[in-house]
Amino acid sequence: MSILKQYYMTEMEINDNSFLRQFETRVDGHLAKIEYSSQERKVFLTKLVIPEEITQEGFKETFIKAVLHEIQEKNLRVVPTSPHIAGFLRKNRQYKEMLPVGIRI
Repeated sequence: MSILKQYYMTEMEINDNSFLRQFETRVDGHLAKIEYSSQERKVFLTKLVIPEEITQEGFKETFIKAVLHEIQEKNLRVVPTSPHIAGFLRKNRQYKEMLPVGIRI
C-alpha cells in the first residue's frame, strides 16, 4: 500500500450531502462526488464524478471505499447502478455482503 493511499484512507473526509443526494469530498479545491438515490434501506449509487484535476493514483478506489464505509456504518445495502462502482465491487468481493439479496454483479 502506497503512502498516498494510506493518507487518503485515513484522512479522506466524506460529506453526505442529502440535499443534493451525493457523497462528496474535496481535494485541492476540487469536488469529487458519488451521486445516489435511496429507497427502503438501500442506496443506489448512480454516478461517479471525479474532476480531471484530481490525478492522485488510487484516488477513485479509495474514494469508493470511503463511501462504502459510510454506507456500511448506517447498516444500509448498496445497489451499484454506476458502471465504475459496479466494476469496483466486482474486483473487490469483500463488499459483496453489502449487496441486497438477489442482486449480483
